[in-house]
Amino acid sequence: MLDANLKTQLKAYLEKVTQPIEIVASLDDGAKSHEMQELLQEIVLLSDRITLVEHRDASNGRSPSFKLNRPGTDISVEFAAIPMGHEFTSLVLALLQVGGHPIKLDDKVIEQIKNLDGDYSFETYVSLTCQNCPEVVQALNVMSIINPRIRSVTIDGGLFQAEVEQRQIMAVPTIYMNGEVFGQGRTGVEEILAKLDTGAAARKGEELSQREPYDVLIVGGGPAGAAAAIYAARKGIRTGVVAERFGGQVLDTLAIENFVSVKETEGPHFATALEQHVKAYDVDIMNVQRAEALVPGDKLIEVRLANGGVLKGKTVILSTGARWREVNVPGEREYRNHGVAYCPHCDGPLFKGKRVSVIGGGNSGVEAAIDLAGLVKHVTLLEFAADLKADAVLVKKLKSLPNVTVITSAQTTEITGDGKKVNGIGYKERATGEVRHIELEGVFVQIGLVPNTEWLKGTVALSRHGEIEVDAKGQTSIPGVFAAGDVTTVPYKQIVIAVGEGAKASLSAFDHLIRSSVDEEPVVAKQEAVTA
Repeated sequence: MLDANLKTQLKAYLEKVTQPIEIVASLDDGAKSHEMQELLQEIVLLSDRITLVEHRDASNGRSPSFKLNRPGTDISVEFAAIPMGHEFTSLVLALLQVGGHPIKLDDKVIEQIKNLDGDYSFETYVSLTCQNCPEVVQALNVMSIINPRIRSVTIDGGLFQAEVEQRQIMAVPTIYMNGEVFGQGRTGVEEILAKLDTGAAARKGEELSQREPYDVLIVGGGPAGAAAAIYAARKGIRTGVVAERFGGQVLDTLAIENFVSVKETEGPHFATALEQHVKAYDVDIMNVQRAEALVPGDKLIEVRLANGGVLKGKTVILSTGARWREVNVPGEREYRNHGVAYCPHCDGPLFKGKRVSVIGGGNSGVEAAIDLAGLVKHVTLLEFAADLKADAVLVKKLKSLPNVTVITSAQTTEITGDGKKVNGIGYKERATGEVRHIELEGVFVQIGLVPNTEWLKGTVALSRHGEIEVDAKGQTSIPGVFAAGDVTTVPYKQIVIAVGEGAKASLSAFDHLIRSSVDEEPVVAKQEAVTA
Protein backbone atom coordinates (compact mmCIF):
# COMPACT_ATOMS: atom_id res chain seq x y z
CA MET A 1 0.00 0.00 0.00
CA LEU A 2 2.86 2.36 0.82
CA ASP A 3 5.27 3.19 -1.98
CA ALA A 4 9.03 3.11 -1.39
CA ASN A 5 9.31 6.88 -0.89
CA LEU A 6 6.50 6.94 1.69
CA LYS A 7 8.03 4.00 3.55
CA THR A 8 11.35 5.78 3.74
CA GLN A 9 9.73 8.91 5.15
CA LEU A 10 7.61 6.97 7.64
CA LYS A 11 10.61 4.94 8.81
CA ALA A 12 12.46 8.18 9.55
CA TYR A 13 9.50 9.47 11.57
CA LEU A 14 9.18 6.22 13.52
CA GLU A 15 12.79 6.53 14.66
CA LYS A 16 11.46 9.23 17.01
CA VAL A 17 9.30 6.66 18.83
CA THR A 18 10.62 6.06 22.36
CA GLN A 19 7.87 3.85 23.83
CA PRO A 20 6.63 0.47 22.55
CA ILE A 21 3.44 0.45 20.48
CA GLU A 22 1.08 -2.50 20.23
CA ILE A 23 -1.30 -2.46 17.27
CA VAL A 24 -4.38 -4.57 17.98
CA ALA A 25 -6.42 -5.20 14.83
CA SER A 26 -9.97 -6.58 14.56
CA LEU A 27 -10.23 -8.17 11.12
CA ASP A 28 -12.58 -10.36 9.09
CA ASP A 29 -12.32 -12.02 5.69
CA GLY A 30 -13.41 -8.99 3.67
CA ALA A 31 -11.33 -7.11 1.13
CA LYS A 32 -11.03 -4.05 3.37
CA SER A 33 -9.68 -6.18 6.21
CA HIS A 34 -7.00 -7.51 3.89
CA GLU A 35 -6.19 -3.95 2.86
CA MET A 36 -5.92 -2.83 6.50
CA GLN A 37 -3.83 -5.88 7.37
CA GLU A 38 -1.40 -5.08 4.56
CA LEU A 39 -1.01 -1.48 5.76
CA LEU A 40 -0.41 -2.49 9.38
CA GLN A 41 2.07 -5.21 8.46
CA GLU A 42 4.05 -2.70 6.39
CA ILE A 43 4.14 -0.29 9.34
CA VAL A 44 5.36 -2.98 11.75
CA LEU A 45 8.31 -3.75 9.48
CA LEU A 46 9.47 -0.12 9.74
CA SER A 47 10.13 -0.12 13.50
CA ASP A 48 11.25 -2.72 16.02
CA ARG A 49 9.24 -0.88 18.70
CA ILE A 50 5.92 -1.75 17.02
CA THR A 51 4.15 -5.11 17.27
CA LEU A 52 0.91 -6.32 15.67
CA VAL A 53 -1.76 -8.52 17.23
CA GLU A 54 -4.61 -9.68 14.98
CA HIS A 55 -8.06 -10.79 16.15
CA ARG A 56 -10.67 -12.33 13.89
CA ASP A 57 -13.58 -10.69 15.65
CA ALA A 58 -15.26 -7.34 16.05
CA SER A 59 -15.74 -7.10 19.79
CA ASN A 60 -16.26 -3.36 19.46
CA GLY A 61 -18.87 -3.86 16.75
CA ARG A 62 -16.62 -2.61 13.95
CA SER A 63 -14.44 -4.68 11.67
CA PRO A 64 -12.01 -3.86 10.22
CA SER A 65 -10.55 -1.58 12.87
CA PHE A 66 -7.38 -1.26 14.92
CA LYS A 67 -6.09 0.30 18.11
CA LEU A 68 -2.71 1.83 18.84
CA ASN A 69 -1.89 0.96 22.46
CA ARG A 70 1.01 1.84 24.72
CA PRO A 71 1.52 -1.42 26.66
CA GLY A 72 1.22 -1.12 30.43
CA THR A 73 -0.81 2.10 30.22
CA ASP A 74 -4.36 3.22 29.41
CA ILE A 75 -3.15 5.20 26.40
CA SER A 76 -4.96 4.11 23.23
CA VAL A 77 -6.12 5.56 19.90
CA GLU A 78 -8.56 3.75 17.60
CA PHE A 79 -9.23 3.84 13.86
CA ALA A 80 -12.25 2.14 12.30
CA ALA A 81 -10.77 3.23 9.01
CA ILE A 82 -7.88 2.64 6.65
CA PRO A 83 -6.33 6.05 7.31
CA MET A 84 -4.90 6.99 3.95
CA GLY A 85 -5.60 10.14 1.96
CA HIS A 86 -6.04 13.15 4.22
CA GLU A 87 -6.01 10.92 7.31
CA PHE A 88 -2.56 9.45 6.75
CA THR A 89 -1.06 12.36 8.66
CA SER A 90 -3.46 11.58 11.52
CA LEU A 91 -2.14 8.01 11.59
CA VAL A 92 1.51 9.13 11.60
CA LEU A 93 0.90 11.62 14.42
CA ALA A 94 -0.99 9.01 16.45
CA LEU A 95 1.91 6.56 16.08
CA LEU A 96 4.41 9.18 17.20
CA GLN A 97 2.33 10.42 20.13
CA VAL A 98 1.35 6.97 21.40
CA GLY A 99 5.04 6.11 20.97
CA GLY A 100 6.08 8.83 23.40
CA HIS A 101 7.03 11.68 21.06
CA PRO A 102 6.38 15.07 22.75
CA ILE A 103 2.98 16.61 22.11
CA LYS A 104 3.11 20.08 20.56
CA LEU A 105 0.48 21.91 22.57
CA ASP A 106 0.72 24.86 24.93
CA ASP A 107 1.46 23.73 28.49
CA LYS A 108 -1.69 25.46 29.76
CA VAL A 109 -3.82 23.57 27.23
CA ILE A 110 -2.23 20.24 28.18
CA GLU A 111 -2.91 20.94 31.85
CA GLN A 112 -6.52 21.86 31.07
CA ILE A 113 -7.00 18.55 29.23
CA LYS A 114 -5.47 16.61 32.12
CA ASN A 115 -7.82 18.30 34.58
CA LEU A 116 -11.04 17.46 32.73
CA ASP A 117 -13.26 15.66 35.23
CA GLY A 118 -15.37 13.17 33.32
CA ASP A 119 -15.39 10.13 31.08
CA TYR A 120 -15.77 10.95 27.40
CA SER A 121 -16.16 8.50 24.53
CA PHE A 122 -15.85 10.20 21.14
CA GLU A 123 -16.79 8.74 17.75
CA THR A 124 -15.78 10.87 14.76
CA TYR A 125 -17.24 10.08 11.35
CA VAL A 126 -15.00 11.17 8.49
CA SER A 127 -14.42 10.69 4.79
CA LEU A 128 -10.89 10.22 3.51
CA THR A 129 -11.39 13.03 0.97
CA CYS A 130 -12.38 15.55 3.67
CA GLN A 131 -9.74 18.20 4.27
CA ASN A 132 -11.49 19.42 7.43
CA CYS A 133 -11.66 16.03 9.17
CA PRO A 134 -7.98 15.56 10.13
CA GLU A 135 -8.00 18.53 12.52
CA VAL A 136 -10.86 16.98 14.49
CA VAL A 137 -9.31 13.50 14.43
CA GLN A 138 -5.91 14.77 15.52
CA ALA A 139 -7.40 16.96 18.26
CA LEU A 140 -9.38 14.13 19.83
CA ASN A 141 -6.52 11.66 19.43
CA VAL A 142 -4.07 13.90 21.23
CA MET A 143 -6.62 14.63 23.97
CA SER A 144 -7.12 10.89 24.52
CA ILE A 145 -3.35 10.41 24.83
CA ILE A 146 -3.04 13.21 27.40
CA ASN A 147 -6.09 12.09 29.39
CA PRO A 148 -6.98 8.36 29.20
CA ARG A 149 -10.51 9.12 30.48
CA ILE A 150 -11.06 10.42 26.95
CA ARG A 151 -11.56 7.76 24.27
CA SER A 152 -11.47 8.47 20.56
CA VAL A 153 -12.33 6.35 17.52
CA THR A 154 -12.15 7.60 13.94
CA ILE A 155 -14.78 6.02 11.67
CA ASP A 156 -14.65 6.12 7.88
CA GLY A 157 -18.25 6.75 6.82
CA GLY A 158 -17.58 5.12 3.45
CA LEU A 159 -16.37 1.95 5.18
CA PHE A 160 -19.27 1.75 7.63
CA GLN A 161 -22.14 2.97 5.48
CA ALA A 162 -24.80 1.02 7.38
CA GLU A 163 -23.81 2.83 10.57
CA VAL A 164 -23.89 6.16 8.76
CA GLU A 165 -27.36 5.40 7.42
CA GLN A 166 -28.62 4.32 10.84
CA ARG A 167 -27.42 7.53 12.46
CA GLN A 168 -28.44 9.55 9.38
CA ILE A 169 -25.05 11.22 9.08
CA MET A 170 -24.93 13.37 5.96
CA ALA A 171 -21.97 15.64 6.67
CA VAL A 172 -18.43 15.13 7.87
CA PRO A 173 -16.81 15.48 10.24
CA THR A 174 -19.63 14.55 12.62
CA ILE A 175 -18.67 13.96 16.25
CA TYR A 176 -20.58 11.88 18.77
CA MET A 177 -19.78 12.01 22.47
CA ASN A 178 -21.13 9.31 24.77
CA GLY A 179 -23.64 8.34 22.09
CA GLU A 180 -25.00 11.85 21.43
CA VAL A 181 -24.16 14.34 18.68
CA PHE A 182 -21.41 16.63 20.00
CA GLY A 183 -20.60 18.72 16.93
CA GLN A 184 -20.10 18.94 13.19
CA GLY A 185 -17.50 20.61 11.04
CA ARG A 186 -13.90 21.59 11.53
CA THR A 187 -13.03 21.69 15.23
CA GLY A 188 -9.74 22.03 17.11
CA VAL A 189 -8.53 21.23 20.60
CA GLU A 190 -9.40 24.64 22.04
CA GLU A 191 -12.94 24.53 20.65
CA ILE A 192 -13.54 21.05 22.05
CA LEU A 193 -12.15 22.13 25.41
CA ALA A 194 -14.46 25.15 25.45
CA LYS A 195 -17.44 22.78 25.21
CA LEU A 196 -16.19 20.33 27.81
CA ASP A 197 -14.81 22.86 30.29
CA THR A 198 -17.78 25.20 30.70
CA GLY A 199 -15.90 27.71 32.85
CA ALA A 200 -13.00 28.04 30.41
CA ALA A 201 -14.58 30.78 28.28
CA ALA A 202 -15.20 33.12 31.19
CA ARG A 203 -11.70 32.53 32.58
CA LYS A 204 -10.22 33.22 29.15
CA GLY A 205 -12.26 36.41 28.82
CA GLU A 206 -10.95 37.70 32.13
CA GLU A 207 -7.39 36.83 31.17
CA LEU A 208 -7.63 38.58 27.79
CA SER A 209 -9.08 41.73 29.36
CA GLN A 210 -5.91 42.11 31.44
CA ARG A 211 -3.65 42.35 28.39
CA GLU A 212 -1.98 45.64 27.58
CA PRO A 213 -3.26 47.62 24.57
CA TYR A 214 -1.80 46.64 21.20
CA ASP A 215 -0.29 49.06 18.72
CA VAL A 216 -2.06 47.02 16.02
CA LEU A 217 -4.91 44.67 16.89
CA ILE A 218 -6.01 42.47 13.99
CA VAL A 219 -9.44 40.83 14.01
CA GLY A 220 -9.42 37.77 11.77
CA GLY A 221 -6.77 35.17 11.02
CA GLY A 222 -7.16 34.45 7.32
CA PRO A 223 -4.64 35.41 4.61
CA ALA A 224 -5.34 39.14 5.04
CA GLY A 225 -5.00 39.00 8.82
CA ALA A 226 -1.84 36.90 8.65
CA ALA A 227 -0.19 39.29 6.20
CA ALA A 228 -1.18 42.28 8.34
CA ALA A 229 0.31 40.61 11.44
CA ILE A 230 3.62 39.85 9.72
CA TYR A 231 4.00 43.39 8.37
CA ALA A 232 3.13 44.94 11.74
CA ALA A 233 5.43 42.66 13.74
CA ARG A 234 8.34 43.42 11.39
CA LYS A 235 7.97 47.09 12.39
CA GLY A 236 8.73 46.13 16.00
CA ILE A 237 5.38 47.24 17.37
CA ARG A 238 3.06 45.36 19.73
CA THR A 239 0.85 43.18 17.53
CA GLY A 240 -2.11 40.95 18.36
CA VAL A 241 -4.37 38.73 16.27
CA VAL A 242 -7.76 37.64 17.58
CA ALA A 243 -9.53 35.08 15.40
CA GLU A 244 -12.48 32.73 15.53
CA ARG A 245 -10.35 30.18 13.67
CA PHE A 246 -6.89 30.92 12.37
CA GLY A 247 -6.78 30.33 8.62
CA GLY A 248 -10.33 31.46 8.00
CA GLN A 249 -12.14 30.30 4.90
CA VAL A 250 -8.88 28.94 3.45
CA LEU A 251 -9.40 25.99 5.80
CA ASP A 252 -12.47 25.04 3.75
CA THR A 253 -10.67 25.31 0.39
CA LEU A 254 -9.34 22.16 -1.23
CA ALA A 255 -7.14 23.04 -4.19
CA ILE A 256 -5.17 26.30 -4.46
CA GLU A 257 -3.41 26.59 -7.80
CA ASN A 258 -3.24 30.34 -8.38
CA PHE A 259 -1.21 31.68 -5.47
CA VAL A 260 1.83 33.12 -7.21
CA SER A 261 5.06 31.13 -6.60
CA VAL A 262 3.14 28.17 -5.12
CA LYS A 263 2.23 25.89 -8.00
CA GLU A 264 -0.37 23.94 -6.04
CA THR A 265 -1.36 23.32 -2.44
CA GLU A 266 -4.42 22.61 -0.30
CA GLY A 267 -6.23 25.05 1.94
CA PRO A 268 -5.40 23.45 5.31
CA HIS A 269 -1.72 23.19 4.36
CA PHE A 270 -1.72 26.81 3.25
CA ALA A 271 -3.41 27.87 6.51
CA THR A 272 -0.78 25.98 8.54
CA ALA A 273 1.97 27.75 6.61
CA LEU A 274 0.33 31.11 7.31
CA GLU A 275 0.18 30.40 11.04
CA GLN A 276 3.78 29.17 11.17
CA HIS A 277 4.94 32.31 9.37
CA VAL A 278 3.07 34.56 11.80
CA LYS A 279 4.43 32.62 14.80
CA ALA A 280 7.96 33.26 13.55
CA TYR A 281 7.43 36.83 14.79
CA ASP A 282 6.47 38.31 18.14
CA VAL A 283 2.72 38.19 17.56
CA ASP A 284 0.14 37.48 20.25
CA ILE A 285 -2.30 35.01 18.63
CA MET A 286 -5.66 34.65 20.40
CA ASN A 287 -7.47 31.84 18.60
CA VAL A 288 -11.04 30.52 18.99
CA GLN A 289 -12.26 33.98 20.03
CA ARG A 290 -15.30 35.60 18.43
CA ALA A 291 -15.56 39.38 18.22
CA GLU A 292 -18.99 40.82 19.05
CA ALA A 293 -18.54 44.59 19.07
CA LEU A 294 -16.19 47.36 17.95
CA VAL A 295 -16.12 50.39 20.24
CA PRO A 296 -14.14 53.40 18.93
CA GLY A 297 -12.49 55.70 21.49
CA ASP A 298 -10.45 58.87 21.53
CA LYS A 299 -7.15 57.09 22.11
CA LEU A 300 -7.93 53.37 22.18
CA ILE A 301 -10.32 51.21 20.19
CA GLU A 302 -12.01 48.32 21.96
CA VAL A 303 -12.91 44.92 20.53
CA ARG A 304 -15.39 43.13 22.77
CA LEU A 305 -15.49 39.34 22.64
CA ALA A 306 -18.27 36.80 23.04
CA ASN A 307 -16.67 35.42 26.23
CA GLY A 308 -16.83 38.84 27.91
CA GLY A 309 -13.23 39.74 27.24
CA VAL A 310 -12.23 43.20 26.01
CA LEU A 311 -9.11 43.85 23.92
CA LYS A 312 -7.73 47.30 23.17
CA GLY A 313 -5.72 48.65 20.27
CA LYS A 314 -4.30 51.99 19.20
CA THR A 315 -5.23 50.85 15.70
CA VAL A 316 -7.44 47.97 14.55
CA ILE A 317 -7.43 46.01 11.29
CA LEU A 318 -10.65 44.18 10.44
CA SER A 319 -10.09 41.04 8.34
CA THR A 320 -12.99 38.79 9.33
CA GLY A 321 -13.46 37.42 5.80
CA ALA A 322 -16.59 35.83 4.41
CA ARG A 323 -18.59 32.61 4.56
CA TRP A 324 -20.70 30.55 2.18
CA ARG A 325 -23.81 32.41 1.07
CA GLU A 326 -27.09 30.66 1.84
CA VAL A 327 -29.82 30.37 -0.78
CA ASN A 328 -32.39 31.33 1.91
CA VAL A 329 -35.28 29.08 0.94
CA PRO A 330 -37.53 26.94 3.15
CA GLY A 331 -35.79 23.75 4.20
CA GLU A 332 -32.19 24.96 3.82
CA ARG A 333 -31.46 25.55 7.49
CA GLU A 334 -33.76 22.78 8.69
CA TYR A 335 -31.81 20.19 6.69
CA ARG A 336 -28.31 21.62 6.98
CA ASN A 337 -25.95 18.67 7.53
CA HIS A 338 -28.92 16.40 6.88
CA GLY A 339 -28.71 16.57 3.11
CA VAL A 340 -27.91 20.27 2.66
CA ALA A 341 -24.14 20.75 2.34
CA TYR A 342 -21.65 23.41 1.31
CA CYS A 343 -18.45 21.40 0.81
CA PRO A 344 -18.60 18.80 -2.00
CA HIS A 345 -15.05 17.63 -1.29
CA CYS A 346 -15.88 16.86 2.34
CA ASP A 347 -19.39 15.50 2.13
CA GLY A 348 -19.53 14.15 -1.43
CA PRO A 349 -18.48 10.58 -0.49
CA LEU A 350 -21.50 10.30 1.82
CA PHE A 351 -23.78 10.60 -1.22
CA LYS A 352 -22.19 7.81 -3.21
CA GLY A 353 -24.73 6.27 -5.56
CA LYS A 354 -27.38 8.87 -4.69
CA ARG A 355 -29.02 11.75 -6.54
CA VAL A 356 -27.94 15.28 -5.68
CA SER A 357 -28.32 18.86 -6.85
CA VAL A 358 -25.86 21.72 -7.04
CA ILE A 359 -27.20 25.26 -6.77
CA GLY A 360 -24.98 27.72 -8.62
CA GLY A 361 -23.48 27.92 -12.10
CA GLY A 362 -20.28 29.82 -11.39
CA ASN A 363 -16.85 28.21 -11.19
CA SER A 364 -17.50 26.81 -7.70
CA GLY A 365 -20.84 25.29 -8.66
CA VAL A 366 -19.64 23.75 -11.91
CA GLU A 367 -16.47 22.38 -10.28
CA ALA A 368 -18.62 20.87 -7.53
CA ALA A 369 -20.92 19.23 -10.07
CA ILE A 370 -17.94 17.77 -11.96
CA ASP A 371 -16.43 16.36 -8.76
CA LEU A 372 -19.73 14.93 -7.53
CA ALA A 373 -20.50 13.30 -10.88
CA GLY A 374 -17.66 10.87 -10.26
CA LEU A 375 -19.24 9.75 -6.98
CA VAL A 376 -23.01 10.01 -7.13
CA LYS A 377 -25.70 8.49 -9.30
CA HIS A 378 -26.87 11.78 -10.85
CA VAL A 379 -26.24 15.52 -10.49
CA THR A 380 -28.74 18.25 -11.35
CA LEU A 381 -27.19 21.72 -11.55
CA LEU A 382 -29.57 24.66 -11.08
CA GLU A 383 -28.54 28.14 -12.23
CA PHE A 384 -30.68 31.27 -11.76
CA ALA A 385 -29.28 33.07 -14.83
CA ALA A 386 -29.91 32.10 -18.44
CA ASP A 387 -26.33 30.84 -18.89
CA LEU A 388 -23.66 29.27 -16.76
CA LYS A 389 -21.10 31.80 -15.54
CA ALA A 390 -18.21 29.37 -15.11
CA ASP A 391 -15.10 29.30 -17.29
CA ALA A 392 -15.70 27.79 -20.73
CA VAL A 393 -13.33 24.87 -20.11
CA LEU A 394 -15.29 23.88 -17.01
CA VAL A 395 -18.65 24.17 -18.78
CA LYS A 396 -17.38 21.99 -21.63
CA LYS A 397 -16.24 19.33 -19.17
CA LEU A 398 -19.54 19.47 -17.29
CA LYS A 399 -21.64 19.02 -20.41
CA SER A 400 -19.59 16.00 -21.43
CA LEU A 401 -20.63 14.05 -18.33
CA PRO A 402 -23.47 11.56 -18.90
CA ASN A 403 -24.93 11.74 -15.39
CA VAL A 404 -25.32 15.53 -15.19
CA THR A 405 -28.37 17.62 -16.03
CA VAL A 406 -28.03 21.41 -16.31
CA ILE A 407 -31.10 23.58 -15.79
CA THR A 408 -30.69 27.33 -16.33
CA SER A 409 -33.17 30.15 -15.64
CA ALA A 410 -34.18 28.17 -12.55
CA GLN A 411 -35.11 29.87 -9.28
CA THR A 412 -34.75 27.53 -6.31
CA THR A 413 -37.92 27.78 -4.20
CA GLU A 414 -37.53 25.15 -1.49
CA ILE A 415 -35.60 22.15 -0.21
CA THR A 416 -37.90 19.41 0.93
CA GLY A 417 -37.44 16.57 3.39
CA ASP A 418 -39.17 13.91 5.42
CA GLY A 419 -38.49 15.59 8.75
CA LYS A 420 -35.12 13.92 9.13
CA LYS A 421 -33.27 14.36 5.84
CA VAL A 422 -33.56 15.89 2.37
CA ASN A 423 -35.78 14.18 -0.20
CA GLY A 424 -36.04 16.80 -2.94
CA ILE A 425 -35.67 20.31 -4.29
CA GLY A 426 -38.24 22.66 -5.79
CA TYR A 427 -37.59 25.31 -8.44
CA LYS A 428 -39.50 27.70 -10.67
CA GLU A 429 -38.84 28.03 -14.40
CA ARG A 430 -38.29 31.76 -14.72
CA ALA A 431 -39.38 31.83 -18.36
CA THR A 432 -42.77 30.17 -17.78
CA GLY A 433 -43.38 30.49 -14.04
CA GLU A 434 -43.98 26.75 -13.84
CA VAL A 435 -42.96 25.16 -10.52
CA ARG A 436 -41.19 21.80 -10.59
CA HIS A 437 -39.86 19.34 -8.02
CA ILE A 438 -36.94 16.89 -8.27
CA GLU A 439 -36.59 13.91 -5.97
CA LEU A 440 -33.06 13.56 -4.62
CA GLU A 441 -31.05 12.98 -1.45
CA GLY A 442 -28.61 15.89 -1.31
CA VAL A 443 -28.27 19.58 -2.14
CA PHE A 444 -24.92 21.38 -2.41
CA VAL A 445 -25.15 25.19 -2.22
CA GLN A 446 -22.44 27.01 -4.22
CA ILE A 447 -23.63 30.59 -4.77
CA GLY A 448 -20.81 32.75 -3.49
CA LEU A 449 -19.90 34.48 -0.26
CA VAL A 450 -21.34 36.85 2.34
CA PRO A 451 -19.05 39.10 4.45
CA ASN A 452 -18.79 38.51 8.21
CA THR A 453 -19.84 42.00 9.27
CA GLU A 454 -23.06 41.55 11.25
CA TRP A 455 -21.20 42.50 14.42
CA LEU A 456 -20.05 45.79 12.84
CA LYS A 457 -23.43 47.23 11.86
CA GLY A 458 -23.84 50.71 13.27
CA THR A 459 -20.10 51.31 13.64
CA VAL A 460 -18.09 51.31 10.40
CA ALA A 461 -19.69 52.22 7.08
CA LEU A 462 -20.87 49.17 5.11
CA SER A 463 -21.89 48.82 1.48
CA ARG A 464 -25.35 47.60 0.49
CA HIS A 465 -23.83 44.13 0.25
CA GLY A 466 -22.58 44.34 3.84
CA GLU A 467 -18.92 44.81 2.91
CA ILE A 468 -16.71 47.25 4.83
CA GLU A 469 -16.13 50.37 2.76
CA VAL A 470 -12.42 51.19 2.48
CA ASP A 471 -10.32 53.72 0.61
CA ALA A 472 -7.14 53.08 -1.37
CA LYS A 473 -5.17 52.68 1.88
CA GLY A 474 -7.61 50.31 3.56
CA GLN A 475 -8.95 53.06 5.86
CA THR A 476 -12.54 52.63 7.05
CA SER A 477 -14.95 55.37 8.10
CA ILE A 478 -13.42 55.35 11.60
CA PRO A 479 -9.96 56.90 12.07
CA GLY A 480 -7.46 54.26 13.16
CA VAL A 481 -9.64 51.37 11.98
CA PHE A 482 -8.55 49.67 8.77
CA ALA A 483 -9.89 46.63 6.89
CA ALA A 484 -8.61 44.08 4.38
CA GLY A 485 -9.58 40.96 2.48
CA ASP A 486 -12.90 39.43 1.48
CA VAL A 487 -14.77 41.44 4.12
CA THR A 488 -14.16 44.72 2.23
CA THR A 489 -15.43 46.41 -0.91
CA VAL A 490 -12.18 45.60 -2.74
CA PRO A 491 -13.20 43.57 -5.83
CA TYR A 492 -12.10 40.04 -6.72
CA LYS A 493 -12.13 37.80 -3.66
CA GLN A 494 -8.83 36.00 -4.13
CA ILE A 495 -6.22 34.81 -1.62
CA VAL A 496 -3.39 36.66 -3.33
CA ILE A 497 -5.41 39.90 -3.25
CA ALA A 498 -6.32 39.41 0.42
CA VAL A 499 -2.63 38.99 1.29
CA GLY A 500 -1.72 42.20 -0.52
CA GLU A 501 -4.57 44.13 1.06
CA GLY A 502 -3.58 42.85 4.51
CA ALA A 503 -0.04 44.12 4.00
CA LYS A 504 -1.37 47.45 2.78
CA ALA A 505 -3.72 47.86 5.76
CA SER A 506 -0.86 47.09 8.15
CA LEU A 507 1.42 49.66 6.54
CA SER A 508 -1.42 52.18 6.68
CA ALA A 509 -2.01 51.42 10.36
CA PHE A 510 1.69 51.96 11.08
CA ASP A 511 1.64 55.23 9.15
CA HIS A 512 -1.39 56.30 11.23
CA LEU A 513 0.48 55.48 14.44
CA ILE A 514 3.57 57.52 13.62
CA ARG A 515 1.50 60.50 12.42
CA SER A 516 -0.96 60.58 15.29
CA SER A 517 -0.36 62.13 18.68
CA VAL A 518 -1.21 58.89 20.51
CA ASP A 519 1.96 57.58 22.13
CA GLU A 520 3.92 59.19 19.31
CA GLU A 521 7.41 59.10 20.82
CA PRO A 522 7.62 55.34 21.58
CA VAL A 523 6.33 54.46 18.11
CA VAL A 524 8.81 56.77 16.36
CA ALA A 525 11.63 55.41 18.50
CA LYS A 526 10.72 51.87 17.55
CA GLN A 527 10.63 52.82 13.90
CA GLU A 528 14.10 54.34 14.10
CA ALA A 529 15.41 51.26 15.89
CA VAL A 530 14.05 48.97 13.21
CA THR A 531 15.22 51.02 10.23
CA ALA A 532 18.64 51.49 11.77
